[in-house]
Amino acid sequence: MSDQKKLEELRAKYGSIAGGVIFDPTFKKVAELQFKGGDRRVWPWANAATLLDAPYRPEVQDLPDFGGLDVALIGVPMDLGVTNRPGARQGPRAVRAIERIGPYEHVLGMVPAAEVKLADIGDMPFTSRFSLENCHADIETFYKKVVAAGVIPLSVGGDHSITGSILKAIGEKQPVGMLHIDAHCDTSGVYEGAKFHHGGPFRKAVLDGTLDPQRTIQIGIRGGAEFLWEFSYESGMTVIHAEEVTGMGVPAIIAKAKAILGTGPVYVSFDVDSLDPAFAPGTGTPEIGGLTSREVLEILRGLNGLDVIGGDVVEVAPQYDSTSNTAHAAAQVLFEILCMSVTALKARRGE
Repeated sequence: MSDQKKLEELRAKYGSIAGGVIFDPTFKKVAELQFKGGDRRVWPWANAATLLDAPYRPEVQDLPDFGGLDVALIGVPMDLGVTNRPGARQGPRAVRAIERIGPYEHVLGMVPAAEVKLADIGDMPFTSRFSLENCHADIETFYKKVVAAGVIPLSVGGDHSITGSILKAIGEKQPVGMLHIDAHCDTSGVYEGAKFHHGGPFRKAVLDGTLDPQRTIQIGIRGGAEFLWEFSYESGMTVIHAEEVTGMGVPAIIAKAKAILGTGPVYVSFDVDSLDPAFAPGTGTPEIGGLTSREVLEILRGLNGLDVIGGDVVEVAPQYDSTSNTAHAAAQVLFEILCMSVTALKARRGE
């Protein structure tokens, strides 16, 4: 360094301190979560894996107030509603296994785990591994308990059918808007006598009165199943096809989403098949020509400030991805939805 005075200042400040000593107030919040005893940093590969490295608190499921949590990370390992390749029941385990997500969101300048009481409360309980209908009854019952406790649920599926029953709890008193990033609209009808499947949760949610289609935007839609999605258009949902993203540009998509979703409550649902299989091959219904991981992150970060009251990441089927990139993308998106939820919670509290 040619500036000797600056060099001496740096030596005086940093020359004899431990690596865990951080001066910037925001960075210091991160360091306090990561370092124990000076320079002893938490080993990312050690101990039991949890969603976003949050504390593991499965016992709070039995408490009426869920232990006073602000945000609960919940596994929903159920994939009886798939129409193509199974395996999303392994999604929660795969996402838990991902290391080094957060705790700092560098674009938003947030440390969400330092702002709220957060825990991975384990996987929700099911009464039957064989009955799709029973599983959905269990989901609705469980999430009504979560909502009644005033806890924000962030879930990892599981197939996308789980979102319909989560919305039965989230939107029970007031229909919610939805930011939906997916390759498929998932607004088809009953198939082979089954009303619960991953191709139709959002038609059912609208008809149940829990989802407001006028405040729903679906981003990344593409593929040969387009003929199944007329309900999206008929009901008034806004659909942005993957092929439109390049021409519109992400800033225009963000602006459109803000206009549609407005200031009311919003649920965020992310299906990993929204991403091109080059980024996320580990899913049951991959579609070529999808979004990039950078586009998805830019959209979510640009929509921080919505009144997010819950969200999910679904359709991770890790056995189709030897690289673990799909689960990694899912974990990062879960972290972004956590940031959105924390921002919304603080706004509702007037903080």
